[in-house]
Amino acid sequence: MNKFVYMFSEGNSEKKETLGGKGANLAEMTRIGLPVPYGFTISTEACNAYYNDGKTISSEVKFEIVESLKKLEEKTNKKLGDPANPLLVSVRSGAVHSMPGMMDTVLNLGMNDETVKGMAELTGNPRFAYDSYRRFIQMFSDVVLHVDGFYFEQLLEETREAKGYDSDPEMSAEDWQEVIKGYKNIVKKHAKRTFPEDPKEQLFLSISAVFDSWNNQRAIVYRRLQKIPGHLGTAVNIQSMVFGNMGNDSGTGVAFTRNPSTGEAKLYGEYLINAQGEDVVAGIRTPQPIATLENDMPAVYQQFVDTCNLLEKHYQDMQDIEFTVERGQLFILQTRTGKRTAEAAIRIAVELVQEGVINKNEALLRIDPDQLNQLLHRRIDDSYERKQLAKGLPASPGAATGQVVFNADEAERLAKDGKKVILVRPETTPDDIHGIVAAQATVTSRGGMTSHAAVVARGMGKACICGCEALKIDLKSQHFKVGNTTINQGEVITIDGSTGEIMVGEIPMIEPQLSDEFQMLLAWADEERKLDVRANADNPEDAKKALEFGAEGIGLCRTEHMFMDTNRIPIVQDMILAETYEEREKALSKLLIMQQEDFEGIFEAMQGSPVTIRLLDPPLHEFLPDKEELLVEVTKLQLTNGNSKELIDKEHLLRKVHQLHEFNPMLGHRGCRLGMIHPEIYIMQAKAIFYAITKVRQKGIDVKPEIMIPLVGHVNELKEMRQLVMNAGLQVQEETGQNYNYPIGTMIEVPRAALTADQIAKEADFFSFGTNDLTQTTFGYSRDDAEGKFLQAYIEDKVLPENPFASLDQEGVGKLVEMGVKLGRETKPGLKTGICGEHGGEKSSIQFCHDVGLDYVSCSPYRVPLARLAAAQANIKNEHKQFTNKLQVQI
Repeated sequence: MNKFVYMFSEGNSEKKETLGGKGANLAEMTRIGLPVPYGFTISTEACNAYYNDGKTISSEVKFEIVESLKKLEEKTNKKLGDPANPLLVSVRSGAVHSMPGMMDTVLNLGMNDETVKGMAELTGNPRFAYDSYRRFIQMFSDVVLHVDGFYFEQLLEETREAKGYDSDPEMSAEDWQEVIKGYKNIVKKHAKRTFPEDPKEQLFLSISAVFDSWNNQRAIVYRRLQKIPGHLGTAVNIQSMVFGNMGNDSGTGVAFTRNPSTGEAKLYGEYLINAQGEDVVAGIRTPQPIATLENDMPAVYQQFVDTCNLLEKHYQDMQDIEFTVERGQLFILQTRTGKRTAEAAIRIAVELVQEGVINKNEALLRIDPDQLNQLLHRRIDDSYERKQLAKGLPASPGAATGQVVFNADEAERLAKDGKKVILVRPETTPDDIHGIVAAQATVTSRGGMTSHAAVVARGMGKACICGCEALKIDLKSQHFKVGNTTINQGEVITIDGSTGEIMVGEIPMIEPQLSDEFQMLLAWADEERKLDVRANADNPEDAKKALEFGAEGIGLCRTEHMFMDTNRIPIVQDMILAETYEEREKALSKLLIMQQEDFEGIFEAMQGSPVTIRLLDPPLHEFLPDKEELLVEVTKLQLTNGNSKELIDKEHLLRKVHQLHEFNPMLGHRGCRLGMIHPEIYIMQAKAIFYAITKVRQKGIDVKPEIMIPLVGHVNELKEMRQLVMNAGLQVQEETGQNYNYPIGTMIEVPRAALTADQIAKEADFFSFGTNDLTQTTFGYSRDDAEGKFLQAYIEDKVLPENPFASLDQEGVGKLVEMGVKLGRETKPGLKTGICGEHGGEKSSIQFCHDVGLDYVSCSPYRVPLARLAAAQANIKNEHKQFTNKLQVQI
């Protein structure tokens, strides 16, 4: 018999897969004796059973829920639906992985026309009782009956205005009774049914609604963004209610044991006096800093501080804690590992090591390599005089510039068109998740540092400002005002999420400065990793940046990028269009000088670190004008300019473009095929390399070049190109009197090369897997066409688990890589192998590279820190797996 429902006292933190993160933590806190309102958890298995049974709660699960409810009633000495002593519960989602605000919650469940009277009598506070009842009706109707909350808010606002009130606390019990009647009419009109009075009906409808919310749009978007599997399901936590809105000796709040933005070891959070659970995170009222609780309730504050310290010590990590104070008594509603910025994550991990709480390997495993990208981007130039328009709460650090937009759909639409936007809202809701993802940053006029917008933005590493009350936002007119200044949709603003400042227009930014903790963490990573980390760099600036970020060499220098400069394109075109050998040699001699300068700059920048230079890869037509545009120009000249020299030149150019045109350029005359038919191009590049080595050595700088032949599919291609390079080296050696030591290798980027790697290794000193093209040729996808037309649909429909151009397809492309390494080393046991496609900077692909025994990964300079950390994590996980396997064998 499967067990589907667990009392809090039956679980612990080890049962996260079954109880969800929230349920496991509630059980663990109950186990260690914290003041947790009692309850039970309906497991993730029950959620999956619900979907398997056609979105129906089975009789077996219903029975367990009813039995658990009886235990809860016994424990609390209250009964669901009892007018004399009613039990009220919250119904909350709780997935295995934290998904803040993405799924649904119902509070105050169990209230009806009878129990509200009992609550009023028991508390001696009718206003509180009827306020709680109207909240329940509104929340239940929204979440369960799908009645838009707008109707309830509109009625409430109209009632306040009619009575001359400015805020909800001014409403009396009688006022709330009047609102409740109006709310019930709204339900009848829009849900086509009466509001359910039976608490058990309320309970089962709410449980179904929370299960349903696992597959709502915002949850699906969030899971895709965070790579959370969709088959896990969500648990549901049924917990006895405690009330923070019972007067000025009550309150509710959210706090982190350390600052989630900076990582500072200081209690960080907010609370509201006389407020209920969702008020703080919903952003409806701007709360008070947690430190001021010491003045309002000194004893409660000290108890809370002690509880925070206990929880952080117990879980050995920064905690995000929700709490309620009911008439001076503290209750802990939830604890979970707190979401944090990359800056905070690194500082917290390093300081926990320094405090002796965790070891270095644990610290390394706690940092998501993808988060490091947050630290490598620009911030506002402090030397620029800021003209502050408004200031809010600095909810998530970083700076951003963009056009103002006022709704999430518009943010997403403009972002797809390549526009940079900043989403400005009174407050955000979980339904705005797609807009927050698309925007450069988010600004809200209400809400605090723990509001929905702040938590989600921090998790994504995006700048965010909350509670900027100076903004008077008019969503209908699509503008906001600050005093006499009006900013309309489409106007550009700049925000600083670290200070909370908003400024008009675009402001200059500067490169990031990396903290001591960041450098220390990466130094620990370097001690652990087995993979070398190189960078893809095509110029001295990128090479220097790569060294700054810890690269140990250049794994891919794409020489074609050096030809794309506007001053060089005409010379490249002269080379392509040359009619005679002499004309071509003249153009090549000019290019040789330029190439030599390029290589000198890179060799100097790398200061003796290895540099892998790939000879020209793309087809020649890429250096010529677009065929369609050229045809239009020729037609215009024919109509207007007769037999002019310009027309003759353009027609000649058009003929050459036609001649070089290919139906499938990716599989056409490019890579080593170009060198085979036009060896003079590769000879020019090889000579430029050797001349550059000579010049840089004269400056006393060591040089370690590695020459790579692209797109080899047959060993004979590499054999011929290898000899060509060596002959060029011998020619330059005779001229200069110097000796050159350099390996010659190839890029494995077509399946045949991987399948015949044992033969190719006879002519290769190293293999570099070009996984971008290897993915294209293995799948038979043109990347540009696939990503623009069908790939996203494949991922959404789960035809493919992930974009194979972003994360290496280990089952298909990965097998070719593994085979290439194995076969190559059968021929040459010491064969050096690496990866230089974009996958070299992606964490799961790096794990794969470690597992199959590659020597290095190469990625863009800004992804080098990520690769260093991911490589360390790969080794730590591998060692842990080996230790576990060894232990199992011994047992």
